[in-house]
Formats: sequence, structure tokens, C-alpha cells
Amino acid sequence: MAEGFARRYGSDVIEPLSAGFAPAAIVQPLTQKVMLAKNINIEDQYPKDLDGVDIPSLDLIINMSGTRLPPRMPIEVRDWKIEDPLGRTEEMYIAVRDQIENLVMRLILELRRQARIAQAL
Repeated sequence: MAEGFARRYGSDVIEPLSAGFAPAAIVQPLTQKVMLAKNINIEDQYPKDLDGVDIPSLDLIINMSGTRLPPRMPIEVRDWKIEDPLGRTEEMYIAVRDQIENLVMRLILELRRQARIAQAL
């Protein structure tokens, strides 16, 4: 969901990449459904393993896993406490979607402010 929102709303300041410690086999149909309700099609997205990610090439990690990352990560890590809706109701998926959308939008606005400041220097 976060990758979908970041691609839709923040492509000017974010190149999103979504990956996990133990990725699911598929993007859940309810995830796709609730994102389509926001006019965001994520059918081309697929779960990816963190092992295939070049961590040093990243600028920021948003950790939504609930698992602590190693303390000496080479880049900034922000932890977002997001409940996993897997196996829950559609209403729960909607609540999680809306929470993620809010957090992603706040991040996008922060990054845009930083970009404007950097351009002004």
C-alpha cells in the first residue's frame, strides 16, 4: 500500500521500493481492492524479499514490519507502527490503508519541504 501511495502522490521526491523479511507469495486481493477504491492500481506490484535490496543505495527505510532492524543500519530508519490486516475484515484493510496513506502523505510533504530548502541554498 505504501509503495502504491508513494508512486501515485510522491514520484517527484520518492523512488519507492517495498520489500520485507518474509514476503507473502502474492499481494492480497483485499489489499488490491481497497487501493482500487482510492483509484490506485497495484496489480503490477509483488512482494519482494529484503535480501535482494541494495540497502546502501537507499536514503531512507520505513520499517512497518514490527521487527527491530539492526541498530547500525547505514541509513536512516523510521518505524511506522502499522497493524497487519492479513486475515482480518475489509474494514480493517480500509483502516490500515487510510493510516498508511496519511503517513505517506506526511512523508511526501516533509521531503518536498526539504527539497525546496535545498534548492534555495
